[in-house]
Amino acid sequence: MVTEILLEIAIAIGRMFINPLFYLAILMAVYLGYRRVKRERKFFHTRILWGWSETKGLLSEGLLVSLCISILSIAFGLTVSAELLYFVTIASMIALILYVFHFLSPILIFTLSLVALMVMDYFDWTFSLLGFKFNGVNLTEGTAVTTTLLVGLLLVAEGLLIRKNGASYASPIVENTKRGLKSVAFLSKKIWILPIFFVIPGNAIDAYMPWWPQFSLGATQFSLVLFPIVLGFQQMARRSLPVQLYPKMGRKIVLLGVLVVMGGLVAYFEPIVGIICLVVGAVARIVLAIAYKVSEKRDIYAVSPQSMGVMIAGVLPNSPADKMGLDVGEVIRKVNGVEVHTERQLYEALQINAAHCRLEVLNHQKEVRLTQHVVYSDDHHRIGLLIAE
Repeated sequence: MVTEILLEIAIAIGRMFINPLFYLAILMAVYLGYRRVKRERKFFHTRILWGWSETKGLLSEGLLVSLCISILSIAFGLTVSAELLYFVTIASMIALILYVFHFLSPILIFTLSLVALMVMDYFDWTFSLLGFKFNGVNLTEGTAVTTTLLVGLLLVAEGLLIRKNGASYASPIVENTKRGLKSVAFLSKKIWILPIFFVIPGNAIDAYMPWWPQFSLGATQFSLVLFPIVLGFQQMARRSLPVQLYPKMGRKIVLLGVLVVMGGLVAYFEPIVGIICLVVGAVARIVLAIAYKVSEKRDIYAVSPQSMGVMIAGVLPNSPADKMGLDVGEVIRKVNGVEVHTERQLYEALQINAAHCRLEVLNHQKEVRLTQHVVYSDDHHRIGLLIAE
């Protein structure tokens, strides 16, 4: 029996590598890195992150939450229909191709897919695609419960990833304000692949434990599939700094996910509650995205030229500026004891002592702090700063 289970796990892992969504997501991550680097070089003549950063973090940044959700999915036997996963694959691929990552929120993808399958069941529609026959799903068979629980967990994962990594990929863009001044906005656009084990009706694993699975969709035998859930995120930051905006947004998405999970637990006793939670949650997620977009669209910029000094628009990783703890949105008032108001004045002041720099910085709380660093010959000649000017 153990051998059969291990073989089924190996087969489940192999199923992910024949899913076209997996490879499309990789290609899109490469394209995201290319677009970001090209944009940063256009505005600042240098890149901030390595061009492969989006691809490198595609799987690695979400592995822990993927493992946690997979354990819960298998332990409680949260069975989902193969039709639902097919629809999720198609919907996710369309969202990637359209390059609109708002649509890649799991609550939107899964809710649309489930509603489509429920409509098919209601009208008794079926169709075949690539040799697979698609049937509708019945609400009373448990799909509403398992989908709601899984979507809630995926929403929590989405919020955690945005909270932790959203600001890391915020790329500065120079924009013209209504007054004709140049200010800096930040675009964070990122996707993640969460490889998650799902239980599906099949003919590989017998229900050898009386408590497993809890949600069987009427089946008596089951299979596993490692499915590449693609989460997407995009948000422009103007009036807020990325380190402030994205964690706040992530926390609200986590809260929404927790509420959806609670709705899924209630749906165990009343399935219609699950559908209501999914629809209401999808609307809430859309409203949240629109609210932040409208809020950040105002002609107010957190990073713009300042009369009190030079404002930081970006810091290159592992540069002297990074080692001094300088952050986007802080204002450099003095360099080596000299007041600076322009980028040219800043770099002229740096030459006063080419081997060492001392900065007086106004932080986000408008408090003055002093920082200094030894500049080595192989360090970035401009100490790794991008300036809003």
